[in-house]
Amino acid sequence: MDIDDILREVDPTIDSIPQETRDLQALTRAWVAERSAPELLHWPTDGFLDRVNERIKQQIEKVEEMTGDMDPKTNFALIVIQTELERHRFLVRSYLRARIAKLDRHALHYLSSAELRARLSPTELAYATRHQALLHNHYLASFLSSFPASLQNLNDTAGNTSMVDGPDLDAAVFIRLLRDAAVVGRGTDTDDTMDGKTGDVVILRWSDARPLVQSGRAELV
Repeated sequence: MDIDDILREVDPTIDSIPQETRDLQALTRAWVAERSAPELLHWPTDGFLDRVNERIKQQIEKVEEMTGDMDPKTNFALIVIQTELERHRFLVRSYLRARIAKLDRHALHYLSSAELRARLSPTELAYATRHQALLHNHYLASFLSSFPASLQNLNDTAGNTSMVDGPDLDAAVFIRLLRDAAVVGRGTDTDDTMDGKTGDVVILRWSDARPLVQSGRAELV
C-alpha cells in the first residue's frame, strides 16, 4: 500500500488535490517517518521523489529565466518561487541525509540479506556497498591483518553472537492512528492492548508500531 492509497482512505477527496500538492504531502510524510523510525524504511516506489526532483529542476530553470527582470511584480513572483523551491530542496536533502546516516551506522546490517537490501534505492545500495568495502579495507590495513584469518570477518556469528550491529527496534516512537485499530504494546512487566481510535497519538516500541505503520493503519509523527 503506497501513500496515495493511505491518503485516499483517510480523505476521499484526495483525488481533487493537485498532483504537486499530493507529492509535497507524501514527501513531508516520508521525511517525518524516516527521521522518526530507528531503522531504514523502504525506498518509495511510487515515483513521487522522481516527480519532486523533476519539479525542482523546472523551478530552478524558471528562477534563472526570471532573474534580472526589474519588474516589481516579477520580482515578487520570483521571491515566492524561490521560497517554495527552497522548501522542497530542504525536505529532499533532509530526507536523504536521514537515510544516509542510518546506512553509515549500520551498512553491514542492511547488506546482510536480500530483504533488507530491497529497502534501498540502487544508488543507496551502491553507496552502502562501497562504504562497507572502504571500511573493511581500512580495518584490514589498521589492525585486522594481524589477526588470524578466521577472526578477520566483520560479520562473524561464532558463539551465537553476531558482530553485525543493527538498529534498536525497541526504541520508542510516536504514531498517529489513521483508522480505528487494536494497539498492542509490550511492557517491561506486562503487555497491554488498547482499542485505538482514528487520530489517537500513541507512543510504542518501534517493533510494536511497525506492523501498524506498514499496513497503513498508522503513521509516524
